Amino acid sequence: MTDTAIAVRRREIATEHLLFKLMEYVESKHAGLLDFLEESLDHLGDPAEGGDKDDEQVREIARRMITGARREGTA
Repeated sequence: MTDTAIAVRRREIATEHLLFKLMEYVESKHAGLLDFLEESLDHLGDPAEGGDKDDEQVREIARRMITGARREGTA
């Protein structure tokens, strides 16, 4: 793995953690955020133009993130 790929992976892990915590915090203060995000997923897509474009896979990742934030927020 290249140094660039390692840096990108680490940045993605850190960003995902902070996003989860932000989602949990906002949901705890203003219930409805996660529902709002879930309702927006029809508009989410993969901007790629090649053969690896997969809108549904991008939506599934977002769904799992929302599910995880719901679960963690109730723990």
